[in-house]
Amino acid sequence: MVKMRWLGHSAFELAYKGAIVYVDPFLSNNPKAPIKAEGIRGADFILVTHDHADHLGDAEAIARRTGAAIVSIPEVAGALPDDLKKVQMNMGSLVDLGRGIRVAMVPAVHTSNRGGPVSYVIEGDGTRIYHAGDTALFGDMALIKRLYSPEVALIPIGGHYVMGPKEAAVALTLLEPKVAIPMHYGTFPVLYGEPSEFAEEAKRLAPSVRVVILKPGESAEYP
Repeated sequence: MVKMRWLGHSAFELAYKGAIVYVDPFLSNNPKAPIKAEGIRGADFILVTHDHADHLGDAEAIARRTGAAIVSIPEVAGALPDDLKKVQMNMGSLVDLGRGIRVAMVPAVHTSNRGGPVSYVIEGDGTRIYHAGDTALFGDMALIKRLYSPEVALIPIGGHYVMGPKEAAVALTLLEPKVAIPMHYGTFPVLYGEPSEFAEEAKRLAPSVRVVILKPGESAEYP
């Protein structure tokens, strides 16, 4: 079982039996974050989808406090201080990080300052979670389903920079997860997408997917 706590925007805390994983820990300047970086006392891995400030966020500060390893593409890792623990990887296959956690980088359609943006499939405690990071809708999400069959999709719905509610619902038809949790909305006014609209579109287009809407700070467990 994994406990997934939404920390606002695209930030998630994933609590496994043997590891704590953070993804895109944008906290200190996140008006929706229920905690700030200094509130995180334990972490094993910090996954960064790309180096925009609202995703790289507090990764360095958390890594220094906790000793966690930052997982990213080489270009992002290379720009981080050398004294940090880092796992450089790229898209291609599952990589064993240790402590019962394996991750695969998969494509995302977006931009970044260094290298390119990615999404992650995270495997631990018998569950695979797809964290989409920032992305538009693209047809090769069907390949992510074919290769990794994630049971949970953490998916952006805010629009403007990423998918809106309708596009995110179409993504569910390609990914076919069991559960979908919307993210990357409501942080700033430009991110207009509403989770209720996403839930309605998902009910229409992907009725077998259970949509779980969290408030920042709330958690869901799977299975």
